[in-house]
Amino acid sequence: MVMEALLYSLVAGASTVLGALVLGLFGQPGKKAMATLLGFAGGIMLGISVFELMPEAVEFGSMPVALIGFLLGVAMMYGMDRLLPHAHLSMDDRLVVENPGSLHTHGSPLRRTGYLILFGIALHNLPEGLAIGAGLEASPELGLALAIAIGLHNIPEGLAMAGPLRAGGLSFWKTALFTLLAGLMTPVGTLLGLAILQVSPAMVGGSLAFAAGAMVYITNDELIPQANGMNSHLCNAGLVAGLLIAFALL
Repeated sequence: MVMEALLYSLVAGASTVLGALVLGLFGQPGKKAMATLLGFAGGIMLGISVFELMPEAVEFGSMPVALIGFLLGVAMMYGMDRLLPHAHLSMDDRLVVENPGSLHTHGSPLRRTGYLILFGIALHNLPEGLAIGAGLEASPELGLALAIAIGLHNIPEGLAMAGPLRAGGLSFWKTALFTLLAGLMTPVGTLLGLAILQVSPAMVGGSLAFAAGAMVYITNDELIPQANGMNSHLCNAGLVAGLLIAFALL
């Protein structure tokens, strides 16, 4: 169980480095490809949250436990967005940094922007690791589905980290290493989650709902707005495909 959880979360977390590899080998992906990928990832995350995580949370715990856990997951992600630097890809495919502090836009200060984004995304990856651990505690199929969804979500995050680091003069291999290290916070979150989940079945239910709240927040706050800004029709197509695949698999 522990090794399986670590393997899933390691693969999901390491997918951040794919973003750096795509940037290094092919340059920034086009808006159509990004819109489809982000919409698809968002559809899978919404589907898993609604069709599986919340029902499982009620089954393991209770309706109040599920509702409180969901709201705590939303509140934590909102708090992290307010306190930590984060980034997204805008309509014209340029990197936009939120909460950057006093930063410039060229040379080594841009590299510092990349480090701050990396730090923020690394901490965002902790609850994603918790989600994988909680999902595996419920069923192997749910844990695998969560790992796939989070892995897809991490690819554009890797792009967001790699862009300013490369523009700031960091080498390709160092950029790939840093994005990988940020992704490895996912298995750290899984380990923490597995330790917490040994307490009681109600804790498992609360953690599943917590993961659902965090993923719904991420989808609505980051994935869908970004994808709609790039190409709303392809975003919707990816979203519908992701929802249907999540429904069919779960």
